[in-house]
Amino acid sequence: MSLSEPQVQTALKEVVDPNTGKDLVAGRCVKNIRISGADVSLDIELGYPARSQIDAIRKLAIDKLKALPGIGNVSANVYQKIVSHTVQKGVKLVSGVKNIIAVASGKGGVGKSTTAVNLALALAAEGAKVGILDADIYGPSQPQMLGISGQPESLDGKKLEPMRAYDLQAMSVGFLIDPETPMVWRGPMVTQALTQLLGDTNWQDLDYLVVDLPPGTGDIQLTLAQQVPVTGAVIVTTPQDIALLDARKGLKMFDKVGIPILGIVENMSIHICSKCGHEEHIFGSGGAEKMGKDYEIEVLGHLPLDINIRMQVDGGKPTVVADPNGRVAEIYKDIARRVAIKIADKAKDMTAKFPNIVIQNT
Repeated sequence: MSLSEPQVQTALKEVVDPNTGKDLVAGRCVKNIRISGADVSLDIELGYPARSQIDAIRKLAIDKLKALPGIGNVSANVYQKIVSHTVQKGVKLVSGVKNIIAVASGKGGVGKSTTAVNLALALAAEGAKVGILDADIYGPSQPQMLGISGQPESLDGKKLEPMRAYDLQAMSVGFLIDPETPMVWRGPMVTQALTQLLGDTNWQDLDYLVVDLPPGTGDIQLTLAQQVPVTGAVIVTTPQDIALLDARKGLKMFDKVGIPILGIVENMSIHICSKCGHEEHIFGSGGAEKMGKDYEIEVLGHLPLDINIRMQVDGGKPTVVADPNGRVAEIYKDIARRVAIKIADKAKDMTAKFPNIVIQNT
């Protein structure tokens, strides 16, 4: 008895992607089912970077199909395909960049830049092509966090080539000025610097560009919301009431300008004593959950207050590359996967599919 495609589809409806919570058929992951007598082969397309997940998902699918009566050989090709997703109305995509993720906080000192660089590195570790743009013009920190020195080149005299570290493409005003030089610029100069850093960098086929925003809700954030095609924003906070109060302002700002919030990251959530192992919520607890519940936004993860995280970024080798198999790196990777899945669930950008219509007088 030969198998039919509906039988294969029905079996695969029982295979749930543990990352998305959807079965492979409902998630539209199943492609190109090929049946030859009792043998079955198929493709499984994932819309998020999943290097560490591919083998497990392939095994789930093959094991389920092998349980079918009369089945012969089964093969499944699991791969990732990351596409551009919708952004604010009236804003064009940036050349060489599929999706832009803004990482923001209402106030400084909550570990936003550390979270941004580890998020970018985690997406890259899972197989995506990733860049990071340091949009904190007054206090650029990514050059030190990534251990990059020197200045970017321009091969064509028009665009800057991004600097590179740990499979990331990076750009920051910190590459262009002396580290000791203060940026005594007014708002319009700062916003112009941001748009130039973004548009005049030769980004090369990025799946994701992570933008590390300065704290607050000022000129740069407004420019980003109005002129930069942002796929979604991640809000970083600590459990402290004051930080949460400011984080809510940042969240509302993105909401007003039509940029979806992908989720909240609670940094410095718990401190574990390195001497005795005692756990303590130094900055309070439950704040991110309450904020998430109030605005119906997912809490993507909780990061500990850990001296190693600080030492690693200060030393130019952030946690995801310094200790890739450690517990904290796993938290960052889980957050990155959740962010990517949130983006994959958004509507795809179809602007490239439509031809330009030119009206001429004849």
